[in-house]
Amino acid sequence: MSTNITASQLLDGLNWRYATKQFDASKKISGSDWETLEESLHLSPSSGGLQPWKFVVVTDPAVREKLVPASFGQPQVKDASHLVVFAVKKNFGVAEVDAHIARTAEVRGIPSDALAPFRDMLVGGIVQAKDDVSREAWAGRQATIALGVLLTSAALLGIDACPMEGFIPAQYDKILGLDELGLTSVAICTLGYRSTEDAYAALPKVRFPKEDVFIRI
Repeated sequence: MSTNITASQLLDGLNWRYATKQFDASKKISGSDWETLEESLHLSPSSGGLQPWKFVVVTDPAVREKLVPASFGQPQVKDASHLVVFAVKKNFGVAEVDAHIARTAEVRGIPSDALAPFRDMLVGGIVQAKDDVSREAWAGRQATIALGVLLTSAALLGIDACPMEGFIPAQYDKILGLDELGLTSVAICTLGYRSTEDAYAALPKVRFPKEDVFIRI
């Protein structure tokens, strides 16, 4: 059974959050809260349920220091409580589809053969219909869905976050050993608690008027 929050709780959380530029390095996310955030990532939706991603949680201070130059010197990478690197599989193919089909059959207690039409659709629409570049771009778009889930979940828990594309993927891949795993980084997110010195925290959000953003048909 789901537990609903109120509309005001949701909007208050989303209005409270901002892309935190300066974290308080002395404040750490509790183990229980981090477990909740990891579970929110685990529950993220993806096209066909295929989950073409890995979430790399980097807490080692020495590794985080190495990542700062590859992040154009942005201090959030080392000062935040946690750093998550969103990585995707470079050569997503039939083997990955079959792994998902096998997992689906296991979890739902049905024979894999019953999922043959679903498998054929996924193989035809994603593996065969796209070249390597298109499949990697598709996987990257899936990862941004998970990033959005993480940002919203963190906001509702009162935890600050900063989504970041300002980094050099090739350097991240090398430092984290992602190349050897057939993965490439597509986005990162730092999480923790805002510093009282972060002037951005008090600034009003800047959004275009709703009438300029929404198209109602």
